[in-house]
Amino acid sequence: MKIHHIAIICSDYEISKRFYTEVLGLKILREVYRQERQSYKLDLGIGQDYVIELFSFPNPPKRSSQPEACGLRHLAFSVENVNEKRKELIRKGLKCEEIRIDEFTGKEFFFTQDPDYLPLEFYEN
Repeated sequence: MKIHHIAIICSDYEISKRFYTEVLGLKILREVYRQERQSYKLDLGIGQDYVIELFSFPNPPKRSSQPEACGLRHLAFSVENVNEKRKELIRKGLKCEEIRIDEFTGKEFFFTQDPDYLPLEFYEN
């Protein structure tokens, strides 16, 4: 029917929480601390749409997160204006790749990364 949410495990909860809420502007829908797991679970939304579960766990294993690595390739967000979003993220201190053109759709997009190097794409709506 549709994707319900995307789960992300971060290495530093406070840094990732700040990144996804203050830098990317996602809205906190619910935040809980699960004592038995020593884990935070932060439900994040775009507006009221639930999109990301951000987890913290003690000492999560590292994994390769390059766009061409096996597993999740990247997380993509739809934006109205790719150029403005890129400028905004650069002002907020992110390193952003140059804008590319999708060879099949002709739409603009670019990549940056979250604090744990998960590739994030911003794609023209």
